[in-house]
Amino acid sequence: MIIDSRIIIAEEELKEDFKKAEEVSLKNINKILNAFRENRISANHFYGSTGYGFDDLGREKLMKVYADAFGAESAIVSQAISCGTEALTTVLYGLLRPGDTMLAITGKPYDTLDQTIFGVNGKDNGSLKDFGVIYKQVELNSDGDFDEEKILQAVKSNPKMIYIQRSCGYLLRRAIRVNRLADIIKKIREINKTSIIMVDNCYCEFVEDKEPTEVGADVTAGSLIKNPGGGLVSNGGYIAGKKKYIDLIAGRFTSPSIKTEVGSFEGGYRLMYQGLFVAPHTVLQAKKGSMLIAKVMSNLGYKLVDYSMDLGDIVRSVYFEDREDLISFCQSIQHMSPVDSYVTPIPSPMAGYDNDIIMAAGCFVQGSTIELSCDSPLKKPYVLYIQGGLTYEHVKLALNDYLLKRG
Repeated sequence: MIIDSRIIIAEEELKEDFKKAEEVSLKNINKILNAFRENRISANHFYGSTGYGFDDLGREKLMKVYADAFGAESAIVSQAISCGTEALTTVLYGLLRPGDTMLAITGKPYDTLDQTIFGVNGKDNGSLKDFGVIYKQVELNSDGDFDEEKILQAVKSNPKMIYIQRSCGYLLRRAIRVNRLADIIKKIREINKTSIIMVDNCYCEFVEDKEPTEVGADVTAGSLIKNPGGGLVSNGGYIAGKKKYIDLIAGRFTSPSIKTEVGSFEGGYRLMYQGLFVAPHTVLQAKKGSMLIAKVMSNLGYKLVDYSMDLGDIVRSVYFEDREDLISFCQSIQHMSPVDSYVTPIPSPMAGYDNDIIMAAGCFVQGSTIELSCDSPLKKPYVLYIQGGLTYEHVKLALNDYLLKRG
């Protein structure tokens, strides 16, 4: 096997960064291990239930383990939450009422929440707008950081919810680091004691050694087919936070009369427990892969949205001068995938997008972004969003394939 010398050089340059990432992983594994031990998890908790699922100890303990792992009072964890968008939507509908104001302080949230917040072309689709919820936003500043002056002015009006999206989505900015999140929450709380602070944590879980609910956020949510599922969980989502808010959200998730007292899953919970346990290590693999991509591409002269090795999420955004070069990188990711390696990704139209989209994802779990994948809306500037990697070696081999083709 031939490993490109540019990878070998980059690995040498990254030794100290890898060591720091491993220290974060160790802290997170210890935190999760303690959650398992304190909740006395045994094999009995892996079995599922049927029907209503009354007295389902596996479900109940799983939610307690998640709450402890996230430094929260309570949590909802369920395979019935189909994706991160549904987890976030469930929070919004669970906490916001007619006349309430939702204030987003990281600009507009992911496009997948547009219909939840705004509806479709003014039609009644059951959006927050239809129910009389008022939406406002504060843009990030030109550096991609919080615009503190505008935020602190806006929160004086006591909006019901202050919404923060940590990861970048398709925006050309860096992820919000947890220490910066802690800082802005502290400043908000100095002048606003009542607003619910909600954090979209997708792509960010266990990247750093603390979660939003450990630094002052009231509620956070995400998907199990991203970081916290560890690459083992095939579906589901989580919501964690203060008990009074989780109770309200649970009333929306099922019914106000039953909340989390019911909910069966005949397939059992072993992979959900095991996925959470290995999640910090799996995230470490993705982080190291992201660092390698950043170092190699930067050394080659490519521009990155964020050059930092002190990561806030598992997404790495790389600018390509040439459309065909970007397509070639995607094809290397697909060619070196364990699933559908024989498929050649090509730019294609996709509903909801104005430009052709190219995606590469040979995943064991459909749409799993903790697995190595990438995508790009093919428009200038050409930016490829690369995420995941169950093993560092897989990312290394995919990158090596691209470099050998590139020459």
